[in-house]
Amino acid sequence: MFRDSGHLIRPAVVLLLGLGLFLAIRAAVVPKGFGKYGHYRPQALDLIRSKPLVFAGQDMCLMCHEDQGKARAAGKHAHVACEACHGPQADHANDPAAHKPVLPDVANLCRRCHEKDAAKPRGFPQVVTVEHSGGVLCNACHQPHNPHL
Repeated sequence: MFRDSGHLIRPAVVLLLGLGLFLAIRAAVVPKGFGKYGHYRPQALDLIRSKPLVFAGQDMCLMCHEDQGKARAAGKHAHVACEACHGPQADHANDPAAHKPVLPDVANLCRRCHEKDAAKPRGFPQVVTVEHSGGVLCNACHQPHNPHL
């Protein structure tokens, strides 16, 4: 009965050896604790916590810049975070007098999101900046926090 079963045993042995090799390599490569917190190494959380915060967050910005927040909330940029345009501002939020933020380069800032690109959603406001403004900066005609004003 098992006399001619060599053709079944050899692939089974190869499969088991391959599985064993895979498990050995996986044990050597995948860090311990991986998967405990989703797709993160627990040690990575300690590394991340050791780094200084660079973003202040929306609420921190609005504590001092309420007027700009209200203007933004009323316009098309309502869901754009402050630091998406102004960059990381944790240092400024912690010590406003010592860390004055540099105003964004409007010529490049608006173009980053609004330059015409076929890959963007159809309803997203897009312009060919050279044709649209003739070289005039966007904030000469548009308010950055509420561009339709």
